[in-house]
Formats: sequence, structure tokens, C-alpha cells
Amino acid sequence: MDLLRLFISFTKVGVFAYGGGPSMIPLVQEEVVDVNGWMTIEEFTDALAMGYALPGPIATKMAAYIGYKVAHIPGLMVALFGTVFPSLLMMMILALFFLKYKDTPLVQAMLKAVRPAVVGLLLVVIWEMCPKSVTSWHTGLIACGAFVAIYFLNLHPALAIVATAAIGLAFYR
Repeated sequence: MDLLRLFISFTKVGVFAYGGGPSMIPLVQEEVVDVNGWMTIEEFTDALAMGYALPGPIATKMAAYIGYKVAHIPGLMVALFGTVFPSLLMMMILALFFLKYKDTPLVQAMLKAVRPAVVGLLLVVIWEMCPKSVTSWHTGLIACGAFVAIYFLNLHPALAIVATAAIGLAFYR
């Protein structure tokens, strides 16, 4: 039963996540934390942080981790397949039509509305994670420091995560 629920949950994520990996995060959170209760928001935030520390698409890393947590290797495989199959199938179909129609006013109008919706989805993730992640002035300082280092100093996000993990080891044990 868990395998079927994993497949359905991650297939929904794969079907409805427009805009790439980061846009999938709120959908994964909804399925994993709110709908199925496989993780708490704290566990989800930790998994997301670990996922960002590794190379590759965040959605597949999250699917693999969550699938493994729920049902070990079979869960990992089912969640991963559920995540990538819808986009693989849709990309094959879309490739047939998109190159021909991508510049039409209809397609451009749809894309113009979808792009800011993805930004809104990411803002929801920030809004929901912030109270559990930024719990004091010093964790707020870490969040701001990571933002500044990545955005303004062009530090690679993985390096920011490694640096903040080192800060955690130094100050929070």
C-alpha cells in the first residue's frame, strides 16, 4: 500500500510541477508532510537541506530520499519513477508540438502567467519553512548570510550549505 501511495503522490508532483525542480518542493511538501504524514516539516526541511548539498535535480533527490524512508529500496525506485515519468512522457509529447508553436501568442500568454505562479509556490515554501528554520536572531543571521553569499557574492549553494554545516558543528553541539 505504501508503494502505491508513494507512486501516486510523486506522480502528482511530477504532473503538476511546472517550472522545474524548485517548483516541485511545495508539492512534495504537501504530499509528504500534510497529506501522508511521512515526515514532519522539520524532517522535510532537513531532507531538503541535504538534497541541496548534493549535485543533481532536487526533485529526484527528494523523491529518492523520501521513498527510501517510507519503503526502502522499492520505495526509492517507485517514488523516483513517479517523479520523472510524467515529465518524461509530457516532454516527448511536447517536443512534437512546442518547437512548432512556441512563438504563438497563445503559448506565450500561458507562459507569461505560469512563471510568476512558480515564484508564488516558492514563496509558500519559504513562508512555511521559516518559522521552523529561523528560530532565533543567530539562525536568522545564518539565513541572511547564506542569501548574501549566494546572491551577491556568487558563492555556490553547496558551499554555503557546507559552510553553515560547519557553523552548526562549531556553535550548536
